Amino acid sequence: MHEKQTYNVIWFRNDLRVFDNYSIEKARKENHPTLAVYCFDPRHFEKTKFGFKKIEKYRAQFLIETVQNLQKNLKEKLNISLLIFHDYPESVFPKLSEKYHFQKIFLQKEWTQEEAEVQKNVHYHLPEVEFIETYDQFLFHPEDIPYESFQNIPEVYTQFRKKAEYHVNIRPPANLPQPQPKEYLVEHTTQIPKLKELGLDEFEKDSRTAFPFHGGEEAADLRIQHYFWDTCQLQHYKKTRNGLLGPDYSSKLSAWLANGSISARKIYWEVKKFEKQVVKNNSTYWLIFELIWRDYFKYISLKHGNKIFQLGGILNKNLDWNQDKEILQNWINGETDEPFVNANMKEIAATGFMSNRGRQNVNSFWAKELKQDWRIGAAYLESMLVDYDVHSNWGNWMYNSGVGNDPRDRKFNIQLQAKRYDPEKKYLQTWLGGQKELF
Repeated sequence: MHEKQTYNVIWFRNDLRVFDNYSIEKARKENHPTLAVYCFDPRHFEKTKFGFKKIEKYRAQFLIETVQNLQKNLKEKLNISLLIFHDYPESVFPKLSEKYHFQKIFLQKEWTQEEAEVQKNVHYHLPEVEFIETYDQFLFHPEDIPYESFQNIPEVYTQFRKKAEYHVNIRPPANLPQPQPKEYLVEHTTQIPKLKELGLDEFEKDSRTAFPFHGGEEAADLRIQHYFWDTCQLQHYKKTRNGLLGPDYSSKLSAWLANGSISARKIYWEVKKFEKQVVKNNSTYWLIFELIWRDYFKYISLKHGNKIFQLGGILNKNLDWNQDKEILQNWINGETDEPFVNANMKEIAATGFMSNRGRQNVNSFWAKELKQDWRIGAAYLESMLVDYDVHSNWGNWMYNSGVGNDPRDRKFNIQLQAKRYDPEKKYLQTWLGGQKELF
């Protein structure tokens, strides 16, 4: 009988890069051949309990492009085959284990319920295989933060930021390992699914989009090259980050960060290089400040677990929420009585993107003005956003809905916001066109 080849496996999920990837680094330090697996899990393209598909066409297309680029980079740079499946991981891994002998599976540590459940099921089918999990999505690594446990993370961002900034040295990026011998490449015939195979509609990019970019690690590198070095826009980031139109009012790195095709560490060290070679100012610091916010929501999720998905949020607040289908449809369609909200909702529907300023306003309007169940709004943005990150999305929605980490429990004056951030009504004109009486 033919003896099965022994392999270590890298199971990719939200760490879709080759540079600065702890799982790759650890797997290649072992003496066994390495192969990689990615699953387009059918559950990710089904409707959630709120009636929206977990991943809609914009993020799905970005993900397809990202996985294509990952497959290319793994093969060209490391001689590692990426085996791609449109199937459940708990079905894929047992079948693969009939063909190959798995020693260890290396993967980025995920802790939210759905991801943990899938991993538990895979582990159940492969009891002999060792799972090597690594926290690899942070700027401040969990082993380095000045708190004895996640339960000690403060409920106010500024307290966390100041203490972490003072105590933590950001780790250098992980090195790209030497490629393994080419004979360890394996034949694999599964194709990356197209949108239609995922049950989604094909689309043309809208010319008005503020996010005209492709998915993948190489596209992320091109974006850094453009935003940091070709245009030096980074030096103006703090002044322009509340913009609404065009690709360069903010870094737009969020989508690559969300699926892990670039690491927070890499961005941090690129900022430090920019500060040495070009300029160090409030804007360069502010990009790091926003990366720390991203970390903070991850730590809040680690501390509070499933509370981030519950109606009362992490505060267990018993507020009077409503669920009105007509109000929801008007909000989604951009047919409310607030033009600024409408413009933002039309933008996300047409492009899968919305500015940070827009997100805060549509969230505040939905939860504080319309008094609708904030989780429905969070679930809609989860579906539509090209840069959806579970911790940032649900953390921000709690924050702006009065059930999260906002010590002041603010409510936005939408019309004042529109006048401040769109004084010439260019944004409204772009997305609402010739509609009369914008105010």
